[in-house]
Amino acid sequence: MEPTTGLILRRITQTDLSVSAHKLATFILDGIVWKEGYNGLNRGTAAFTLSALAEKVGVSRQYLTVLLNELETSELQLVRHKPHGKYAPWLFRFSAFDKEEEPRDVMSDGHDTSLYKENINKTIFSGQININAKSNVFRTCWAELIKAAKTALPCWNVDTQVIWDRFLAFNRARGNDTVPAGFLLGFMRRWRKSPGDVPRQITPPTPEKPLDPRERELMDHINAAPSTNRQFHASDLCRAIGQAAYDARVLDVIMRFTCPKFTAILAVHGQAVLAGEISR
Repeated sequence: MEPTTGLILRRITQTDLSVSAHKLATFILDGIVWKEGYNGLNRGTAAFTLSALAEKVGVSRQYLTVLLNELETSELQLVRHKPHGKYAPWLFRFSAFDKEEEPRDVMSDGHDTSLYKENINKTIFSGQININAKSNVFRTCWAELIKAAKTALPCWNVDTQVIWDRFLAFNRARGNDTVPAGFLLGFMRRWRKSPGDVPRQITPPTPEKPLDPRERELMDHINAAPSTNRQFHASDLCRAIGQAAYDARVLDVIMRFTCPKFTAILAVHGQAVLAGEISR
């Protein structure tokens, strides 16, 4: 049985999952393709990188793994695999729907075939691209597609052969032999100019204004301050000298150097490191 958005969404809402897992399942459902060959994916399949998926759901990569495991062991039976190399997106599919049988009274008799199954209605970048194919793009079927698609993309003014060469080099460097055609479209959408594409205008550096002695003293104290776990070091110093003394030092630096409170706190911590009161 071919799944549909409504069918999977109803199953998601009926499945006993955590709130975050429900949210994750919905995002995966939103990325599933329903037209065979769309962006080079099979029907019922979604493609995401784990970092992009974690950002969408609003969780860490570590917690995302927990949520994915929850969906894999649930009734939805989420499966994921990465067949196209280390840097390619993961492919996701709710396999629970692959095992269900179509009810006999709603089976098609073949006369209502959707027009979307016709090749003319597929996304132009469909099928697979052989990375070891011909290096001359104009001897492949992709040249005209690249020229048609790039007009609305960041690489609109880049030669078609240059786009093709960089796409092949990009995938060869990652050990990919064959990739979905949709990867070429994605590569063009994320086009970045190489350093030699546009001459860079190099401006002479502006001479630095020398610091006066007070500014130099403040910077020396800030540079000596611990750069991480600022709250932890503040607690250490408060235990060593007391909260009142700590606040008095911060206020003294603010008054003395006319600086913001955050800068004063860093300077106080740096003074404490130089005096051996806390460790860096």
